[in-house]
Amino acid sequence: MNRKKLKTKKLQNQNAHKTKRFKPDSFFDGDSKLRRKHDEDSIKSSDSDDNDLVAMENDGDELVDEETVAEKKKRVAEAYLEKLREAARREEDERGGIEDGVARMLQAQQLEDSGRLRKLIASRVKAPKTTDAFQLLVKHRQSVTAVVLSEDDFKGFSASKDGYIVHWDIDNGKTETYVWPTEEILKSHGAKDPQGRATKRSKHVLALAVSSDGRYLASGGFDRHIHLWDTRTREHIQAFPGHKGPVSCLTFRHGTSELFSGSYDRTIKIWNAEDRSYITTLFGHQSDVLTIDCLRKERVLTVGRDRTMHLWKVPEESQLVFRAPASSLECCCFINNDEFLSGSDDGSIQHWSVLRKKPLHIIKNAHPSLTHFNQVQSCDLSNGNLDNLDHVSEMVDSSACSWVSSVAVCRGSDLAASGAGNGVVRLWEIENDAKGVHPLFELPLVGYVNSLAFAKSGKFLVAGVGKEPRLGRWGSLPAARHGVAVFHLQLS
Repeated sequence: MNRKKLKTKKLQNQNAHKTKRFKPDSFFDGDSKLRRKHDEDSIKSSDSDDNDLVAMENDGDELVDEETVAEKKKRVAEAYLEKLREAARREEDERGGIEDGVARMLQAQQLEDSGRLRKLIASRVKAPKTTDAFQLLVKHRQSVTAVVLSEDDFKGFSASKDGYIVHWDIDNGKTETYVWPTEEILKSHGAKDPQGRATKRSKHVLALAVSSDGRYLASGGFDRHIHLWDTRTREHIQAFPGHKGPVSCLTFRHGTSELFSGSYDRTIKIWNAEDRSYITTLFGHQSDVLTIDCLRKERVLTVGRDRTMHLWKVPEESQLVFRAPASSLECCCFINNDEFLSGSDDGSIQHWSVLRKKPLHIIKNAHPSLTHFNQVQSCDLSNGNLDNLDHVSEMVDSSACSWVSSVAVCRGSDLAASGAGNGVVRLWEIENDAKGVHPLFELPLVGYVNSLAFAKSGKFLVAGVGKEPRLGRWGSLPAARHGVAVFHLQLS
């Protein structure tokens, strides 16, 4: 009994001890609560810190945004300046200095505008091959009397004795014809008696000129009027009366709308195409004015049948007179403001300077007569035998074929060309400092070369040709074709 009690008591003590050993301690219980509170506080603190960080980031973003707006222009400007510096460095490497390069460009532009820049093109022209020849670009029904090119070398204009004025494209030869307005429209545009005494020749066009901006085309002929056309619409916009004879030559002053006209009435008149107005008249020639030319400067060069060439200084109202040595001058053109070329009816070409009244150089027999014509020049008419009249006609043809009817200079360069009726167009090199004119090449072309025009780039030459001379019918070449021919020059 006692043993059972002792055993029971022992078991109770053991259970009590187990219960006491696994009873949660208040210390640990409090620590757990503290830990939970600490964790909650940490979470709250972390959330608060996160909120503060987000707020700070937002504040920073706002600050960055404010700085971006404030310094956007500065950053863009700095980037742009950096690009400029990089381009300048490349330019400096290529041209050896930015300032020197700009100065050279400005100087070249100024010289070109003033007509004093001479590009050395003649030495770069390659000898033509046997297969190279003029190509007929535009066809006309009668002899072409004038050809002109636009400043961009893309468009050309030509006129013929039948009154047709054609606008054509250099690349593909596409043509568009100008339509003459009715008599009523001509009168409304300023024409006075558009038919009158010149009824039979009223459509005969002798001269063309195109303005530097390519906007205006001027034409003149036997109706004694200068007709102004809009090249964009090909419509007639004005007729300038005033000349008492056929209008034989026209030119625009480069870079302006000033128009100069020469006539058989021995006068040169100045017009303003933009204002549609007459300015003044220049007197001095004693016979028909045949050819006229002008650069940017207010100086006009003309030749007439009085065997003289006049250099008109318009602002000073003065003129210089140059007299041909022995023959009549047929054509002229400027080389630069101080030098010019002329062609005469004896087949020679003259090189002139403003410093001398006589030619600096004369190239005789620049366009010799055709061989078969030369063979009949020895005929004897002293016995009055009329059977030799056919030979006389051939002699006249021979003489007309050798007349230098057109000269042209590639503007601002040392390359020139001349044309006649002897079957070739000749290229010439003009030396610096007026040292001379030397032949380069001969370009075959059958017909009377009544007009020549160089591309501004010097890459091609156009010629207006026909069976008859520009100003008359004292010669005829049946084998010739009426039209505009182009020759593409090969430059090295």
